[in-house]
Amino acid sequence: MKRRLDWLLRSRGIRIAHEDSFLIVLDKPAPFLVIPDRYDESIPNIYRILKDELGEIFVVHRIDKETSGLVVFAKSAEAHTRLSEQFEGREIGKVYEAIVRGRPERDQGMIDLPIREKIRGLMSVDRKKGKPSITRYRVLRSFRGFAHLELRPETGRMHQIRIHLKAIGLPILCDSAYGGGEGFHLSEIKVGYRTKVEDDGEVEEKPLLSRTALHASGLSFRHPSNGEMVAFASDLPKDMRSVVRMLSKYAGNHRREL
Repeated sequence: MKRRLDWLLRSRGIRIAHEDSFLIVLDKPAPFLVIPDRYDESIPNIYRILKDELGEIFVVHRIDKETSGLVVFAKSAEAHTRLSEQFEGREIGKVYEAIVRGRPERDQGMIDLPIREKIRGLMSVDRKKGKPSITRYRVLRSFRGFAHLELRPETGRMHQIRIHLKAIGLPILCDSAYGGGEGFHLSEIKVGYRTKVEDDGEVEEKPLLSRTALHASGLSFRHPSNGEMVAFASDLPKDMRSVVRMLSKYAGNHRREL
C-alpha cells in the first residue's frame, strides 16, 4: 500500500517530506490542487489520492493550486485537532518565498492590513470590516524592477500573502488575480531580445513562468504525538529558480545579507 502511495505521489511530482503514524507532510508542485475543486471534483487533488490509499485522512491547512511547497495532513481526528489548534493559535511557523514586481523601500518590514472576501474566491483589504492580518517580509535579493522575498504570515487568511503584497505595490509575479500579470517572459528584462525565426515564420516567445511565483518553503509545529517541535523545508522549485537566475543575469543582482 505504501509503495503504491509513493508511486502515485511521485508520478505527479509530489514528494513525501515526512510521514509517520500521525501525519504526512508533502511537498507539492504547481499547479496541483490540495483539496477537491468546488466545481469539478474529477480534477486530481492530493486529498483524494491520500483518502483512496490511506482511508482516513484530515486536511489541516491548504495552499493554492498555483502555489508550490509544503502542506500537512493528519491521519487521525485527534492529530487533526492538535494541529488545527496550533494553526488557530498562530503557533505554526510558516515560511514562503515569492518573486514580486517592484522592490520594497526597506529590507524588511511588516504588513498589517485587515482582509475580507470581496467577491467569491477573491480577497481585498478592508480597514473597516476586514479580519486582522499580518505578514512579515524580508528581501532576499533585489533586482531592477523585481525582488525575491521571504515571507512569514502570522495569520492565515485566504490569499493573505498575495493580497498583502498587492496592497503595498508589490504584486507577485504571474498572479493574474492580483495584478502580477499573466506570464513572465525573458523579453521583459533582456535588452535586444528577439524571438526565434523559423522557415514558416516567427515563433511565439514562451514564458519563463506562467504560474503565481509563490512557494511554501518552511513549516514548523509541535508534533501531535509528543509536543516536540518539528521543522520541514522545501527548496525553491526549478521554475522559480530559473526566473531568479535570469533576473540576476539581466536585471542586476543586488543580494542583501540581513
